[in-house]
This record gives sequence, C-alpha cells and structure tokens, in this order.
Amino acid sequence: MADTPQQPTSAPTRRKAGRHRGEGQWAAGHFTPLNGNEQTKKDDDGLNVRTRIETIYAHRGFDSIDGADLRGRMRWWGLYTQRKPGISGGKTAILEPEELDDEYFMLRVRIDGGQLSTQQLRVIGEISQEFARGTADITDRQNVQFHWIRIEDMPEIWRQLEGVGLSTTEACGDTPRVILGSPVAGIAADEIIDGTPAIEEIHRRVIGNPAYSNLPRKFKTAVSGSPLLDVAHEINDVAFVGVEHPEYGPGFDVWVGGGLSTNPKLGVRLGTWVPLEEVADVHEGIVSVFRDYGYRRLRTRARIKFLVSDWGVERFREVLETEYLGRRLVDGPAPAAPAGPRDHVGVHPQTDGLFYVGLAPTVGRVSGSTLVRLADVAEAHGSTRVRTTPHQKVVVLDVPAEQVDALVDAADALGLSARPSTFRRSTMACTGIEFCKLAIVETKARAAKVIDELEAALPDVDVPLTINVNGCPNSCARIQVADIGLKGQLVPGPDGAQVEGFQVHLGGGVGLDAGFGRKLRGHKVTADELAGYVERVVSRFVAERADGERFAQWVARADEGDLR
Repeated sequence: MADTPQQPTSAPTRRKAGRHRGEGQWAAGHFTPLNGNEQTKKDDDGLNVRTRIETIYAHRGFDSIDGADLRGRMRWWGLYTQRKPGISGGKTAILEPEELDDEYFMLRVRIDGGQLSTQQLRVIGEISQEFARGTADITDRQNVQFHWIRIEDMPEIWRQLEGVGLSTTEACGDTPRVILGSPVAGIAADEIIDGTPAIEEIHRRVIGNPAYSNLPRKFKTAVSGSPLLDVAHEINDVAFVGVEHPEYGPGFDVWVGGGLSTNPKLGVRLGTWVPLEEVADVHEGIVSVFRDYGYRRLRTRARIKFLVSDWGVERFREVLETEYLGRRLVDGPAPAAPAGPRDHVGVHPQTDGLFYVGLAPTVGRVSGSTLVRLADVAEAHGSTRVRTTPHQKVVVLDVPAEQVDALVDAADALGLSARPSTFRRSTMACTGIEFCKLAIVETKARAAKVIDELEAALPDVDVPLTINVNGCPNSCARIQVADIGLKGQLVPGPDGAQVEGFQVHLGGGVGLDAGFGRKLRGHKVTADELAGYVERVVSRFVAERADGERFAQWVARADEGDLR
C-alpha cells in the first residue's frame, strides 16, 4: 500500500479520469484541484519546503518566504505563523491572513505515543529557553508547542531535536499527525496489550512518506491497549483500542470517523479484531482509503468523518477489505467500559514493582526551565523516562517506591502536582488569542485564573469533572465532550457592548458518557462571569447529585434553569 501512487498524474486508475465533479475524489478520477489548498499541494509537496527553509528562508529572513509556503507547506514541518500581538478577537474573521501574521512561528514537536527520555525532555526545555522565550505547552495530542520561533533559527532547532531522535515532521498539515498512545504502555498492571510496536511501525511506514503526504485533510491516529481507554479514541480519525477476543486473545478493536470542530462526530466501530502485528497494515489501508476517496472540494467537509458518515461503516469496511487489504478482517468484540479516570494523575504501581507518577500542569502550560528541571528531578529519583498524555499532563515512569514521595514533593515545587484539586486536574485549554490566529478570546491565563477562584470557593469538591476552554469554535480543547465545555466568542456585556465570553456546552463526554451533551441555546457568559457561573453549576450538581451520579447524568435530568 505504501507504493500506491498519490500524485494526480499517477493516482489510482480504477476509473477513467474525467472532468472534476462532485467532491474531488481521486478514486473517481477527479484530479483537478477544487480549492486553493489543493492547488498548493499539487504545485509542490509540503515535505519539500524544508529544503527552502534551510537554504533560503533561514538566511534571507521572514520577508523572503513565499506566501504558499508561509501559510501552507510550512505546516508539514510543524510551523504556523502566530498571531500578531494586539489584534482583538473581533477582527479574527475580518482581517486578511497576512494582516494577522506575526513574523514569529508556533512550532510543534511531535511526540508519538507521548514517549520521551529525560534527555529528550531536557533538549525540548533547552530549545524553549534558547529560541522560544521560555514558552512550552503540553497539548492534548501529546505534543509540545513552542512560540516566538524565528525562521532563522529553524536549522539549529532541527539539528538539536533530531540529535536526540525527535522531529517536527508532519506535526501539522494535511498529513498523518502525531500518533496518540497510552502514556503507560508496557508498564500498567491492568494493560490488555502494549500498542507501542504498532505505533513504531505506523510511524516507520507513513510519516514523511510522500505516498501519504497529500491527504484531503489532517488525519489523527490513536493506539492504546489500556482498559481505561486513555486516548479519547472516539474523536480520532482512526483508533485501535485494546480488547480481548474470546478465541484469539488480546488485540485491537478498530474505530473510524471521529472528530470535533464545528461539525462533531463520534467515531464508529468497524466491528473488527486486529492482532498487534497487523495494526500497521490496517492503518495504512485506512489512510489510503481516505487519500483516494476523501473529499477534496470543501475544506469544511474534507475530514474522514464525512466520508464514513456518507458511506456508512459497512461500505467503508467493504472497500478497505476488498480494495486495499485483499482479505476479510476478523469480527471482534467492543471494548468494555472504562473503570476509572483516564488521565493517569497520581501514584500508580507498574508491573515491575516500580511506580509511575502522573503530574498535572495548569492547562498544559509549562516553560522551558520547568521541563529542564523536571528532567533533572526524574533522574535524581531514579527515572529516565517520561510521558506526555492526551489530557495535557505528564507522567514520570519507573520510580522506585522509596523515591516516590520525594519526587512528588520536588515536582510539586515546579507547579506539577500529583495531588491536584478537581479543577486543576481536569481543566484543559487551547492556545487562545495570545498566539492563535483563529482565536476570538483568551484561554490559558483565563482558565488558570478560574481554577484559582474555584479552588478558593469550592475547596472540598472531589468529584470527577472536566472543564474544557476553547478560544474559537474549532474545539482543539474538545469542548463538546467535556462536562463543562466553553466555546470562546464575543458576547454582549453589561452595557450591551461586545466583550469576550463563552457559549456553554454541558454534559458531554467520552468513555462512559460518550456524547455531545446539551448546548444551552442562547446561554452565554462573559469572561468576567465565568468563574461565578461554573461555581454556581458545580454547587448545584454537588447538592443534587444522587449517589455515584456523574455530572453528565445529572445534566441530562436537570431543569434547564439549574444549568444557567
């Protein structure tokens, strides 16, 4: 499958090529680009831009960068221009891209499976300090993002990253993005199967491979053998979830077609069981189906979730099996419901007698100095391995029992708590207007302030609760699947003027309560009212909650007046 041509001049020839019509599917012979993004990709593979960065742009500076490279192909190497300071959210949808562009970049480091050595973590921290003004955010895709990156520094940044086995290849763009994996793969006492070999083989086959570097849109993958379902499999383009087949033993259940943004859809099961050694084959087949049959006419309908929705899972499986795999897949069981929190925060035993310690930074925001010091702390307490998580957390592995308490105390001094409050543990936030050109409101600092206020107002709250804060409708922080999801927008203030605020979503979730919850029509809160609103709703939940009742269950039965 890796050899299946992906350029229009040599794409699949099952049907005679003709005039471009319909959704721009290559498999239907519709090769003529139907929008500017498709034209840019046809003109030159995004992977090729690195050579121009290293040989031209890094020497001549920002003003020398070709526009199609700047706002398109550089994403193939993890680079986005960041938002010019001082531009209000009200101008986000009004200004032209070049008016929003700052001369600095966000740079995303891909960390497949969240797997890092302390050496790699230290280098990430040092790059942050040297080139990114100390910035570093742990994302809900297990990546680390820098800001304030200059194009002139990229060759040296790549040299340092690649010197320790890290990269930014296809961290963004219409490509196979970072592969999510269980942060405790291979060590968790309750693990069904270790998906690490599959992640490594998928990476080897598809990342940086020109056969898969021009997809209709981004393609997100997750692989986990944890019974906690710890990679949010329901909202990935494809996910492999550990299950026990009654006849064949441990393997993976396959899900396709998940994704959020402005048209959210939960993934659906293919109904198959795949052994570990065949995961990469099936993944490559699904990527190929997306490349050839995916919609390329409208960017807003180009994710694989739209193809799966239109075809239905039965047809999708049939095409995968007959046209790409050449064999039938084994039917298999669904995963069991998760039995506990999936963020791995706290102290937990490993299978080898050691412990892993999950730490909660505040909404994923750390700093270069914090990451360097965390690497030092981990090594001082017997560990050389850390993991990032799909919940903006970090986990230190392989800690001897006698070192656990000292490590917890040392991490806490860095602002990384193994015993966080409900609010600090379970609040996520996207980048927001500080750096993101799509954002309408501020998120990171505001979420941190709300956490502080909630901890002061409700110090005894100890129930599972997720609060996700997003700066625009695109849902990078998963607002539709949070207990309390907050979508940034401009809302009327006390005097009627437009101010920063949020549309409220309540009762969404993945896992036990998979769904998008209730969007309270017409109910918006200003940024200044946010902490008070959340305090009010959480207090009502705690007061009215039945024994063992989850927030999503309470929201489903609560009167709308109690949710406002």
